[in-house]
Amino acid sequence: MTYDDIIAARGRLAGQALVTPMLSAPQIDALAGRRVLVKAECLQRTGSFKFRGAWNRISALSQAERGRGVVASSSGNHAQGIALSCQMMGVEAIIVMPADAPKAKVEATRNYGAELHFYDRATEDRDAVSQALAEERGAVLVPPFDDPFVIAGQGTCGLEIAVQAREQGVEHGTVLTCCGGGGLSSGIALALERDAPGLTVRPVEPEGFDDFVRSLAAGERLACEPGGISVQDAILTPMPGRLTFPIGQRLFGSGLAVSDGEALRAMGLAWQWLKIVLEPGGATALAAALFQGEALDDGPVIVTASGGNVDPAIFADALETVQAPARN
Repeated sequence: MTYDDIIAARGRLAGQALVTPMLSAPQIDALAGRRVLVKAECLQRTGSFKFRGAWNRISALSQAERGRGVVASSSGNHAQGIALSCQMMGVEAIIVMPADAPKAKVEATRNYGAELHFYDRATEDRDAVSQALAEERGAVLVPPFDDPFVIAGQGTCGLEIAVQAREQGVEHGTVLTCCGGGGLSSGIALALERDAPGLTVRPVEPEGFDDFVRSLAAGERLACEPGGISVQDAILTPMPGRLTFPIGQRLFGSGLAVSDGEALRAMGLAWQWLKIVLEPGGATALAAALFQGEALDDGPVIVTASGGNVDPAIFADALETVQAPARN
């Protein structure tokens, strides 16, 4: 993986992915006790940053590979990015999803024309299920994060962060990224290494699924204990990627983990003061900025608001955490 791969991805994504805004609000700054800039990837096509990596991967397939179709595994956001990209390019998409995936993500993926296959997250290995299905169908397997083209596509978000941070007068600070397998975090870190070396990426995960946090501290890839539960479904991965972890070892600062309660409250505050809708896993980085400031270095913080595909009932729970009435 190189910076040039990310530049190539930017070319493929031109005219397809949106340049998402970087938002701020004085109320968020006051709550965090520092300046907070929010990269609103929840406003990206399909409602998350995943469209970037998906489009870059599918557009790089040869004509012969496109004719074979693709298999991808995802709880919903990578699924939607792949499904829409395939729909736009006339490629068959087969998506392996956990049986407990949020209904909003399941229906959106189906509406983009994908064929869905469900598995039991507690008893089955999604990678094994996906691999077997790809072999059965003769399809191309597209991993959710451990793929050079996927990482490079996510890295285009980092190119935008570098430009937008400079425009905001921020040259030194912390970039908190919502982190599952590390595709977004590692892609952003590779982009910032060249374009904004004063910004340090720190991955943020759900409590109980802090495999990257622990792996970085241990110096080796560690797995999560099986059987955990979290509403932050978008970033529940069993272990850091083989490609993403070495990038993280070289470029990341230490990781952080947030509770479901912190993620839900961050969702409520994002709606109240930034007027954006986040899903729990898309609010993880903002939650760290708001509620774990003692673990951060002094200075401004940039956070990725990585997705907004949330079921209405969970969003209602998040809004109930906001005590003060919303004001313009």
